[in-house]
Amino acid sequence: MLDHQVCQKARLSRDARFDGKFFIAVKTTGIYCRTVCPAHPPKEENVEYFQSAMLAAQSGYRPCLRCRPDSAPDSPAWKGVGATLDRAIKLIDQGALQQNSLPELASRLGVSDRYLRKLFNQHLGVSPKTYALYQQCLFAKKLLHQTSLPITEVALASGFESVRRFNDCFKDQLKLTPTQMRKQREEASSKVVLRLFYRPPFNWQQMQQFLSARLIEGLEWITPHSYGRYFSWQGHQGLFNATHLEDKHCFEVEIQLDELKVLKPVVNNIRRILDLDADLVQIEQDLALALPRAFKLTQGLRLPGIWSLFEAGIRAILGQQVSVQAAKNLVHQLVHQLGEKAPEGRYFPAPSAIANSDLQFLKMPDSRRQTLIRFAQYFCDTNEPEVPDDWLQLKGIGPWTVAYAKMRGQSDPDIFLGSDLGVIKALKAQTAAPESTIAVSPEASPEPSPEPIPTLTPDLASPWRSYLTFQLWSQL
Repeated sequence: MLDHQVCQKARLSRDARFDGKFFIAVKTTGIYCRTVCPAHPPKEENVEYFQSAMLAAQSGYRPCLRCRPDSAPDSPAWKGVGATLDRAIKLIDQGALQQNSLPELASRLGVSDRYLRKLFNQHLGVSPKTYALYQQCLFAKKLLHQTSLPITEVALASGFESVRRFNDCFKDQLKLTPTQMRKQREEASSKVVLRLFYRPPFNWQQMQQFLSARLIEGLEWITPHSYGRYFSWQGHQGLFNATHLEDKHCFEVEIQLDELKVLKPVVNNIRRILDLDADLVQIEQDLALALPRAFKLTQGLRLPGIWSLFEAGIRAILGQQVSVQAAKNLVHQLVHQLGEKAPEGRYFPAPSAIANSDLQFLKMPDSRRQTLIRFAQYFCDTNEPEVPDDWLQLKGIGPWTVAYAKMRGQSDPDIFLGSDLGVIKALKAQTAAPESTIAVSPEASPEPSPEPIPTLTPDLASPWRSYLTFQLWSQL
């Protein structure tokens, strides 16, 4: 059953993480919408909530023409603007801008060229033409590495009309001439620098401290003003470095990829792990109304994510019933033993690398080693392994592990780790004397406490219970 108050807070936030989880029907207009509909939100007394679009339709409501709630998830109509951008990228990858102009491409997509440029700048940080030139240069780079074609033929095969234009563009995009590239015969990554904006407040100090305590050297790096790491995405590899520009309310992000066509999902994932799309003003207002007056909220507290759900699951398993430092040491050993080499570090190990190892180098109970192996094998064998609730069928994985992975690997905003020792200690501290202090690491144990927990009803904080969890951790 849908909780009316939870749905109300979720729809007013317009947080994309609730998209498709329920639908909003407006009695006065007779239409139903998604939670992210751009229309002005109706009054609460004029609203009904439904678990599915079909239920709303059966109740006599018609679908909104702006957000298209009747469409199936991931279809072009469901994704709206994203579908136009994805189709534009696909056409450009196929060479649409090599033979035709930008206005012709925009006309083919049914939008104006001005709107198409806006989409690219908003979501990728570059213009359509710049993106197309990146693709042409990357294809030329492959030809230079993998064939013996003369440079003139490489230029023509890559869509350039002249060798001079090819040389200038290649040098501008990849910082090397085609001749230098062919001579050194080494893989050159494409590099993109863009700014990712957020709505303040953003408590970078708290996020930086949280990430620093769990930092895996070689895989990640951090400074007082930046965070970066190596990553793998859909078979491609790269790195990013995000520098916080507080006065501009954004992160300046440098991304290097061996294949630029995955830039869009990579950027979206960076936004997720930095929690740039959350409306903290709305979230903190809801939390303040739901929690006791004595509870002091830390302003601007975000959800620091983990790059992938698989990595989040591995980190959660290694963090079972041990301190943060002990879990960090185990993750470090795993990365440096099984992770593929990066230019100056390591990538996080692939599921197959863990599944095919006996993990004897990890100083931990053998039962937990077997849990890691089963978990990695599950990702190797299952077509859709990224449904964390299904992991409960695996021996050694319980609700705490699943909840932690969902909270940090999927950035689910509504996870409360009530059995976490750090959360329990923080809840007790809420009723302690102001001068008392408790020095304990969050995530130290997923085991429930036998002692009674101070009065605080986490369900009142829904759908922002993940933020409540981090609020409690921040107060230790």
